[in-house]
Amino acid sequence: MKRALLLSAFLLSQFGTSQLLKTEGQKIVNDKGENIQLRGLGLGGWMLQEGYMLKTGDFAGPQYKIKEKIAELIGQDGMNEFYKAYLKNGITKQDIDFLKKSGFNSIRLPMHYNLYTLPIEKEPKKGQNTGLEEGFKMTDDLLKWCADNKMYLILDLHAAPGGQGNDVNISDNDKSKPSLWESEENQKKTIALWKKLAERYKDEPWIGGYDLINEPNINFTGKNPNGTDEMSNAPLWKLQKDITDAIRTVDKKHIIIIEGNGWGNNYNGLTPLWDNNMAFSFHKYWNYTDDATIKFALDLREKHNIPIWLGETGENSNVWFTELIQLLDKHNIGYAFWPMKKIDNIAGVTNVKITPEYQKLLDYWQNGGEKPSKEFARKALMQIAENYKFSNVEIKNDVIDAMFRQTTDASTKPFKNLQAPGKILATDYDLGRMGSAYLDKDFVNLWVSDPEKRSDWNSGNQLRNDGVDIYKTSSNEYYVGKTESGEWLQYTINTKADKIYTFDINYASNNAAKIRIEDASGKQLSVVSLPSTGGNENWKTASAKGINLKKGENKIRIYFENDGVNLKYFELK
Repeated sequence: MKRALLLSAFLLSQFGTSQLLKTEGQKIVNDKGENIQLRGLGLGGWMLQEGYMLKTGDFAGPQYKIKEKIAELIGQDGMNEFYKAYLKNGITKQDIDFLKKSGFNSIRLPMHYNLYTLPIEKEPKKGQNTGLEEGFKMTDDLLKWCADNKMYLILDLHAAPGGQGNDVNISDNDKSKPSLWESEENQKKTIALWKKLAERYKDEPWIGGYDLINEPNINFTGKNPNGTDEMSNAPLWKLQKDITDAIRTVDKKHIIIIEGNGWGNNYNGLTPLWDNNMAFSFHKYWNYTDDATIKFALDLREKHNIPIWLGETGENSNVWFTELIQLLDKHNIGYAFWPMKKIDNIAGVTNVKITPEYQKLLDYWQNGGEKPSKEFARKALMQIAENYKFSNVEIKNDVIDAMFRQTTDASTKPFKNLQAPGKILATDYDLGRMGSAYLDKDFVNLWVSDPEKRSDWNSGNQLRNDGVDIYKTSSNEYYVGKTESGEWLQYTINTKADKIYTFDINYASNNAAKIRIEDASGKQLSVVSLPSTGGNENWKTASAKGINLKKGENKIRIYFENDGVNLKYFELK
């Protein structure tokens, strides 16, 4: 009896006060009936790598081709050693603790089926579904870290058996083998995998839902290879219904999330909904952040009276992130940004640092030439795996600030603690929205909406994710470049007393130019003439004297009155 009472108390503590999610009309709610807006991050690049994440996209996009390139240099055993370290380091409890502290309340896990079950061609017996413990163990660990942080975990089948479309990178699709849609075996394996996942996690309150098939992109009857012009999508709806039916034999509780064709957004031909605890997912990249761009999803929500969830978005500027989240908040739509980690990444919450040795491997794979030795390649790859550890990544505080504080707060904050007297790097301008912390005329990528507005925003792709263009010199110093007339940068500078300072400005320019120094209220402090230095990286110094700074905090703006001034730093004396 005592044991039974203890077990009952344990179950009550686990589930009686759980936060299990369900749908209620057009909302996602917890078991207390409270609205839950999922503010999430997708762990892209962990279980499944796309080539661009490892900088191999030009010659090896799908994961299996990346593995072939690695095995070519260090052998199959070496490749397996690299991936063992890569998966171990890629996501840990430290990563999830950090995401919670940053403000996220949910995680989307992009799963590769081959960590959970064998490919059909490797099954010892046709039609068998051999289970692999590795993927389940990784998911178990991740779920525990999420639960410890009271974060929801959404399971997302990102690479389905055989691949779910013609965009081979996103699903590790080998076109020489039958796809998900060409193989009944692959479809049965997909259904069996989801049933096994549901059986394992059916009683887990911090499982937020099951995202059945990521970004289907296939032309069943249409002309567009990625299914954007499909009108019925009949095979897609049938398979997702069959998966749902299998899940519901073991799990009646968790939300089922379905996606349309054409990378998730084509819901044409949708049959009557087959479950009463479902949500629609849509994906959004590289277009405007206005009501018109999500109208199709809002209409779906209204027509079917079920929630919508932006299951994947990102890869844009801080301006875009802030404006998008403001749009989603207005319409009570949850989201999951993409991705968590990639190499040379300014547009994510973390950056994995590249090494010169890894760059040599990339150069060899891209251009040929002398083959790196096996030992050199092994060390280079294992160092990259080491760089994926949370303790070794670079935290992108500007991205986090744009995703959370800036969505409701128009004020600026210091990027670093800047003191006068002292040297102020041009790249250390304030954190804040464009128009508050800086002004740049090229600040967002909108190429899906407007092909003429394809932009790298920060065209130097260094350090920060605002519109400000930051470059690296040949001696590994950073500077603000590609400046245009009318653009400006703001710096918060602290002084210990009222004093008059000289600003020594380190710059380079092919042409004679001027900059104007003002305080944040618009009061002009100085206009500085900048003679041509004869080159974009020929650095010289010009001085502005007699600038009065008051004791405490000073917000100073530097305005560019001409195009083409490169600014490295200014020193206050």
